[in-house]
Amino acid sequence: MITASLKNTRIAPRKVRVVADMIRGKSVVDAQTILGFAAKKARHPISVLIDSAVANASHNFKIGPEGLIVKEIRVDQGFVMKRSMPVSRGSAHPIALRTSHILVVLAPGVAKKSKKTVKKATAKK
Repeated sequence: MITASLKNTRIAPRKVRVVADMIRGKSVVDAQTILGFAAKKARHPISVLIDSAVANASHNFKIGPEGLIVKEIRVDQGFVMKRSMPVSRGSAHPIALRTSHILVVLAPGVAKKSKKTVKKATAKK
């Protein structure tokens, strides 16, 4: 199992999970293609993290990116920075600036094809 992690990313976990769900279970090559076209801010740190995990695989286990899949990608909540916004009559509203911990686990293997792809392939025959 090849892992890479990123701690205290200044993006809220619920926003990172949207991008993480798009690439979970895909091959590394497909995941990088998806992240290249995603219109989310969280795509950049996840893309860099996958590059780091691929570098770990090639350096430590001599495995190329073609034979790897994203087995697990986990997004946990990091610390919350507490700020406040001044409002009328001398009061303040609290603001929670959330951070994320991201863990990527790669495994050698072939990505599973979705049922839609299998149905299309059998319908063409």
